[in-house]
Amino acid sequence: MNTISIKTSALLLIAISIACATSQKENEPNLSIDITAADVETHITYLASDELKGREAGTADEAKAANYIADYFRDFGLEPAGNERTYFQEYTINTSVLRNPHSTDTTGEKRLSKNVVAMLKGTGDSDEFIIIGAHYDHLGYGEFGSLYRGEVERIHNGADDNASGTTGLLELAQYFSENRPATDILFLAFSGEEMGLLGSAHYANEPTVDLSNALAMINMDMIGRMNAEKKLLIFGNGTADKWESINNTANTDSLNLSLVADGTGASDHTSFYYKNIPVLHYFTDTHSDYHRPSDDTEYINSEGEVLVLKHLVRVVEQLDDLDQQDLEFIEAPGEQRQSMRLEGPTLGVLPDYGYDGKGMKITGTNPGQSAANAGLKGGDIIVGLGGETLEDIYGYMSALNTLKKGQLTTITILRDGEELTLDLQL
Repeated sequence: MNTISIKTSALLLIAISIACATSQKENEPNLSIDITAADVETHITYLASDELKGREAGTADEAKAANYIADYFRDFGLEPAGNERTYFQEYTINTSVLRNPHSTDTTGEKRLSKNVVAMLKGTGDSDEFIIIGAHYDHLGYGEFGSLYRGEVERIHNGADDNASGTTGLLELAQYFSENRPATDILFLAFSGEEMGLLGSAHYANEPTVDLSNALAMINMDMIGRMNAEKKLLIFGNGTADKWESINNTANTDSLNLSLVADGTGASDHTSFYYKNIPVLHYFTDTHSDYHRPSDDTEYINSEGEVLVLKHLVRVVEQLDDLDQQDLEFIEAPGEQRQSMRLEGPTLGVLPDYGYDGKGMKITGTNPGQSAANAGLKGGDIIVGLGGETLEDIYGYMSALNTLKKGQLTTITILRDGEELTLDLQL
């Protein structure tokens, strides 16, 4: 073969290789490009390190995490979508209200916190966009919301809750920047979730982009503890007709999916559900380290998180072919995260996971269900159920599991410091 033929053949091979690579990228994305267990471990190891001291909302340590996220968004080529053309949306936390929800004190400590906001522009020309979110704050040393009862103050690193979700946000931002969809994607890292969905509620009420163009909101909260059975819970399947089909189609890794209809919950998707946006919440289930110092990096299943993120990628790929008329919002309120472990009846209450006093505080009730019918309302603290005294949320769950649907019993609550006992029909 002569020199010209050799050069021609070489150029032809290069052209074929480029064409194949382009075809794979456009039609069959290579999910190993950016979503790797090694990257998952790297991000979680930093976010859940003692250096960040638990990322409590409104602290300098949380600000370090916010800057870490913003730097990666910038590196991936995402556009700043916060206030004043930055990656941040700032808001104020009043800690006196957190210590006493009934307080009208406005002189307590004020903290400046921030959401991290970035937009990945798609290749299409539609104004619609998909929201992918996760909260990056945790409990710091446990002043608000800890279930730890030890005498020695300890850092709550929150590796699963929610360094895992924040890591997922970064991995997906990188992946879709390399495999750009037609639809825009708004990436949101929320602060203040552990103090009562403060960051997501602030964003939903004061958005930096027009939420009327939001196709869907996908939330990742605690996705780092997939078990050996590859269990993955996905809430929100009742908020759009197509969700169940989309999620099942995306399940090419034989995950053990539990598709829950409920669109509300003790996580940030709830703020968008109440804006009539179809939502999903990815969750690999609760565990004994929840809101305790033991929620650390050593227990993270990085390979399992990769499977979660690959599933989510396939969901987004399907959404990329839809518009708002194809994915209409449906009301689907229901039980909270902890209720999935209940074997008995449910009350239809929204637990306040940031409450660390005696009993179980609720942030609201679901209309038409037992608690609402009995007269419970947001701010009540359940201290007794069926004659059992409750110490915390786990005591509540244990008491419910001893009762039966249809049973008439009583519930004891604290409301504005007054103890009330009400009749309860389960």
